[in-house]
Amino acid sequence: MHDMPLTRSVGELLHRRHRASRGAHPESGPDGYGLDSWRAGQFTAGTLAPQDEARLADEVAELLPHGWDIPTKSWEALTTIIDHLGGQRELMAWLDRHPGRPRMIARLYVLMGHLDRYSDDATVVGALRSAREQDPFPAGLRDYLLPQTTDETLGTLASRMEKLLAEQREADASALALATTAWLKGVAENTDSPGPAVLEMGNVMGHLHRDIEESAAHR
Repeated sequence: MHDMPLTRSVGELLHRRHRASRGAHPESGPDGYGLDSWRAGQFTAGTLAPQDEARLADEVAELLPHGWDIPTKSWEALTTIIDHLGGQRELMAWLDRHPGRPRMIARLYVLMGHLDRYSDDATVVGALRSAREQDPFPAGLRDYLLPQTTDETLGTLASRMEKLLAEQREADASALALATTAWLKGVAENTDSPGPAVLEMGNVMGHLHRDIEESAAHR
């Protein structure tokens, strides 16, 4: 993962504020999902073998989209792992070191965190609104964007990505992420007199587009 998207991440990357209704989420995760407490304990003790660490990373990646109904023991194990690594950004960096699902999930969560962050910037929302006056439904987003552009637009896209991941539709989540990053990069490039937040958004989305494209290609 490029350093810029991760270092610019702020706040919580997990248990993000869900602007879309939680009722849209599945009521439970896949059968048997959760963390192996033995692996988690060995990892935090620094004694887990590399192949078992890769398995643990895959379990964490599978668990993250089910943040609203993670079993208590698995949530406690996940919290221990996050504390051991040093925080949520460090969790994403650790997942990114493991190819396949962990790397892809990490990059999508970093994107979702940025979408939530840019939702709070009025200059970004204004740029999106102006762009949609010319192109209301950019490529790949017709099924996900509501007609009106508000401060919930980007947060809703993030929630849709997480819902797709929870449904184990990882290819669809990646496709939505790529369409979103391509759109936002284009918005930044085509905005007249963009402010600092819009320019930063364009740079971050360009990096994330390449990151997600690379992780999707190696799934």
